[in-house]
Amino acid sequence: MSLFEVLQAVPAAFVLVCLFLGLIVGSFLNVVIYRLPKMMERGWQQQCAELRGEELQEQTAYNLMVPRSACPNCKHAISAWENIPVVSYLILGGKCKGCGTHISLRYPLVEACTGLLSAYAAWHFGFGAVAVGAILLIWALLTLSAIDFDTQLLPDDITLPLLWLGLIFNASGVFTSLPNAVFGAVLGYMVLWLVYWLFKLVTGKEGMGYGDFKLLAALGAWLGWQMLPLIIMLSSLVGAIVGITLMLALRRGRNVPIPFGPYLAGGGLIALFWGDALTSAYLRLMAV
Repeated sequence: MSLFEVLQAVPAAFVLVCLFLGLIVGSFLNVVIYRLPKMMERGWQQQCAELRGEELQEQTAYNLMVPRSACPNCKHAISAWENIPVVSYLILGGKCKGCGTHISLRYPLVEACTGLLSAYAAWHFGFGAVAVGAILLIWALLTLSAIDFDTQLLPDDITLPLLWLGLIFNASGVFTSLPNAVFGAVLGYMVLWLVYWLFKLVTGKEGMGYGDFKLLAALGAWLGWQMLPLIIMLSSLVGAIVGITLMLALRRGRNVPIPFGPYLAGGGLIALFWGDALTSAYLRLMAV
């Protein structure tokens, strides 16, 4: 039997493979989360220098592959065994081997979440294109959520390919029909675009960024326009609860911006796994 036949015949094997693959990819996602915003900043600085007519200084290579990962405090190069997802963090006691500086708990959390959610998608959907697409969507949403939480940015380098990938998957009706996906992308963008301009006209302030429009458009491209009301409702509800909690518990002012991307991503994940069931339950409740 080939590997694909084994994974198809033995669901537990498929789940375990997705678990380990998710853990490995989660380690790489940590690199993307940390480096992509810095790469964007370097690009903006270079563009500004060009517009000012300044002579561009040669910069050392900095991308997702180079330089080698190192401790930001002591520059200790991270060896292969120190980069084993979750396990290395536990062995090192959450500290850098070189200087003893505490390593952020977010690194193993991202790895664990990526692995567990990938495994759950494999179990929930079973072997096939739906599980593959769901896992790719999960990886992108986790990355976007962490970047938005850190920097309040949703990079086009992720949101736009994610939108096109959703349309490609649905060209053969993996999650929904192609017309539903196309209308989902258009309506997802337009809904938040209208909210943005209405809020700005009323208050004179910007309530969200354009990255949020693109993220909801991407979710519409993956899940179809029918899931947009559920995603918006869930993300708004969770966002409101978290925002009020932060203002009360941490005494954060209303002017302190709260990233909306993680809540959109959370609403999208809930819709991915349980959207049909939640929508059916809501319609039955309204019919009573």
